[in-house]
Amino acid sequence: MTLDKDYPRNMSGYGRTTPTADWPGGARVAVQFVVNYEEGAENCVLHGDAASEAFLSEIVGATPIPGQRHMNMESIYEYGSRAGFWRLHRLFSERQLPVTVFAVAMALQRNPSVVAAMQEADWEIASHGYRWIDYQFVDEATERAHFLKALEIHEQLCGEKPRGWYLGRCSPNSHRIAAEEGAFDYNADSYADDLPYWDYSYAEPQLMVPYTLDANDMRFATAQGFNSGQQFYDYLKDSFDVLRAEGGRMMSIGLHCRLAGRPGRAAALARFLDYVAAHDDAWLATRLDIARHWRNTHPAAVD
Repeated sequence: MTLDKDYPRNMSGYGRTTPTADWPGGARVAVQFVVNYEEGAENCVLHGDAASEAFLSEIVGATPIPGQRHMNMESIYEYGSRAGFWRLHRLFSERQLPVTVFAVAMALQRNPSVVAAMQEADWEIASHGYRWIDYQFVDEATERAHFLKALEIHEQLCGEKPRGWYLGRCSPNSHRIAAEEGAFDYNADSYADDLPYWDYSYAEPQLMVPYTLDANDMRFATAQGFNSGQQFYDYLKDSFDVLRAEGGRMMSIGLHCRLAGRPGRAAALARFLDYVAAHDDAWLATRLDIARHWRNTHPAAVD
């Protein structure tokens, strides 16, 4: 088989020698915590969807229920907005640690009090799309309309347009739509590296600041994942220690209000927050901080 010269994926990345990150203060590792706010925008017949949500909940292996409400699933999501968010808000606010929120626009609409709390804590609020649904098979016109609606609602609620984007459940069109319509400082819809990188696939270069699916509480909600807070803590600690030892790396940690916001998991998260904060050579930053630093130190190549 002859390889396609126009193959769109980049399998090489930075290769053997990564660029010098030059993190502020000579830090060996940049650490970025994400709180996903999705509750109230998930699949639900109340939202006009064909079936109930089945993703990222305490019900591992759940299946969509066509045409009916799934009351247990709904209440699990409600816990995230009613209690879990506030627990995470306290954990980070008490320690004065920076946070980036991946915020779904419809979810913010249903609970404006969390927007005020995010802003009071000086958290970055990035866009997580209009709905928390899978866009894999959504037609391009509908996805684009949802994209633009997300930005409109975000600006109405937050007072400014988002500077960062993460959809999560993407389609093959998602990156292109973000590049054409967004004008973001960064796009986080990648898991491809330990450092930011430029994507030159479209008319304008996109700065990708990769996210994570492994250092992520979503593994509490998968068949093969964490089943105790200690496992979560150990995995986060090992990841941090390796990246710090290597130097010049970035660590992302993904959190969800309905998952890490539960007491037993929040206790493990609190231990990790204190562990990281005790290291003077770790730069704790928002995702926007990291993107702006990378743009200044490693600007996009110009033809």
